[in-house]
Amino acid sequence: MASSSQRTGGGRWGMRANVLRQGDAHDGSRVGYVELFFDLVFVFAITQLSHGLIAHPDLTTLLHTLVLGWAVWWLWIDTTWVTNWLDPEKVPVRTMLLVLMLLGLLMSSAIPEAFDGKALLFAVPFVLIQVGRTLFTVWAMGRHWPENAVNFVRITVWVSVSGAFWIAGALADDTTRLALWAVAALLDAAGPRALFWVPGMGPTDPTTWAVRGSHMAERVSLFLILSLGESIIVTGTAFAELELDATTLLAFLAAFASTVLMWLLFFDRSEHSATAYLSSRADPGMVAQTAYTYVPFLLIAGIVLTAVADELVLLHPVGHTDTWTAGLICGAAAVYLLGNAFFRRATGGRWSAAHLAGVVLVLALFGLRDALTPLGLNWLSNGVLLAVIVGDVVRARTQQQPEP
Repeated sequence: MASSSQRTGGGRWGMRANVLRQGDAHDGSRVGYVELFFDLVFVFAITQLSHGLIAHPDLTTLLHTLVLGWAVWWLWIDTTWVTNWLDPEKVPVRTMLLVLMLLGLLMSSAIPEAFDGKALLFAVPFVLIQVGRTLFTVWAMGRHWPENAVNFVRITVWVSVSGAFWIAGALADDTTRLALWAVAALLDAAGPRALFWVPGMGPTDPTTWAVRGSHMAERVSLFLILSLGESIIVTGTAFAELELDATTLLAFLAAFASTVLMWLLFFDRSEHSATAYLSSRADPGMVAQTAYTYVPFLLIAGIVLTAVADELVLLHPVGHTDTWTAGLICGAAAVYLLGNAFFRRATGGRWSAAHLAGVVLVLALFGLRDALTPLGLNWLSNGVLLAVIVGDVVRARTQQQPEP
């Protein structure tokens, strides 16, 4: 992919060394090892989020988890956009990622007490990452891709404003903190949709976002794998601490089945066609904004909430199914199915009737909670996921059959 400097002659300010990714071949879009190393921090972050909700099963903690999870996701996906354009094999970019990794580890360590005594330890590294990475990108692109450097000037304004809310929330009391951090999260979400409009500068031209589709798709897929890996860790850890009997084994198998089914729903049924669609588009930036920036949060939320529900079922597989456990089992599956439906639609497919019907069915299961044990409800939820996969396979094969 040719840089914009080759079209415009470049700018006169910024980093002298050209640290942009070069070439259109696979080697120019490959995921670097330092990017995978950077992701290890987010394994820890996802663990912190799920374990916090397991330890404090209530609606308030769920709201906290969603806000903190959104911040974690936004930090990661913003960095992925940057490394889609900057080459992580170049020393300045690699150094930047390692600094972000350290700050991200500090931030992640504060997640369990982010709404208590470690709010600043969460907010300050988060803001430093968002603002610092964006300013670094302005400097890195200034001479070699001035249009995108100006885009990142706009982004700097947006993350600075939202950063002020993150810091203000860390200094406020618990109730006010949630409100301020929710505003900050909404600002982070609104920026790309508003094309980072800034008074006096206007919006960014979306054609500037000439992403490398294969790199973006692979990075997001890897994050989903990390999230599924956390689900396996939660299940395995809980199972290892329990006495082995037939009921516990069935609960363990239900948890494993839910992880496999979620993997199949995305990687077997959607991922390949989506990657091909993104790579073929003349306007990949706007497709990546929807399909690979906003929608994956639903998938990740579904995975994390499923991991929490699976542990609750492992601990209490029989007896009355309380509203909280039933809500997690059914709600997590519904969110994940809805995320898959949105992802498929955003990557050139039609609305999937199987996925949407699955959302309705799994939510209907919630009404049967009083008649089912947690283990029974979990298996029925898995049955809905399996039915969606089978229905999707049948539909695909029917469409591929030639007309007589």
